[in-house]
Amino acid sequence: MFQVKNMTEQDLPFSVQITDQMNWGMIEDDFKFVLELEPEGCFVLFDGKERVGIATTVSYGKIGWFGNLIVAESQRGKGAGSLLVKHSIKYLKSRGVETVGLYAYINKLPFYRRLGFEYDSNFSVLTGKGFSSPEEPSVTKAGRRDIQQIIDCDSSCFGASRRRVLESILDNPDNLGYVLTEGRKMVGFALAKVWGSIAVLGPLVCPLGHNDVANKLLKTLLNELEGSEISLCLPEKERSIINMLMSHGFVKSFDVARMFFHPKPVNDCVYLAESLERG
Repeated sequence: MFQVKNMTEQDLPFSVQITDQMNWGMIEDDFKFVLELEPEGCFVLFDGKERVGIATTVSYGKIGWFGNLIVAESQRGKGAGSLLVKHSIKYLKSRGVETVGLYAYINKLPFYRRLGFEYDSNFSVLTGKGFSSPEEPSVTKAGRRDIQQIIDCDSSCFGASRRRVLESILDNPDNLGYVLTEGRKMVGFALAKVWGSIAVLGPLVCPLGHNDVANKLLKTLLNELEGSEISLCLPEKERSIINMLMSHGFVKSFDVARMFFHPKPVNDCVYLAESLERG
């Protein structure tokens, strides 16, 4: 009989082991981070005493995000995945969440539709290497003085405050952050999580139609990360940005579909995801 329990640090080796089956490349620190963000919102599925699945969530006020979901192959088709999703939605609702978002692999669209999620749009995950480009004088490094403006800019696009995630990224000296201002007004920002020679770009936010701002921010990050292995997730409709990246050797790794359970938040902006797990 299946039973869902809260994830603890004792479950981290299993969490890495089961995600390794899908070649997700996650490490224990990835799960420690999400546990710090949402200590009651990460779950392990047991069949008797055996761990057979995991799910992670994070709440941002009225918006929640459903992240990792994986069930042992031997337990698939028995309702285990549906149980984890329903349990996670119930938890997020208890936190005051009204809308739950997720990024689904394309072949999982029917599964999530059966559980009440509606398709929104396609995103592409691109990979490549940082490259040299001319400096953009209007782009400056983000500092503590910029945190509130970054949070406000992000909230206007995402639909809720991701303060905990954004501050944790900005407070890590290994990470990178840049802002672009016009006069005294911030019109866009971009962050990157960096682990040695590997980096994940995002979030990036700027007003709709300002792909020039997005390109300047991206090129600044990629210039700083010249030679590093890069990945990022962005809407498939942002063809000019995708074409710019592909012209510098980036390739599409795979597509995902953004889906929402209940009302879709306002999203009139150019947007790069922070991560598949957190929105």
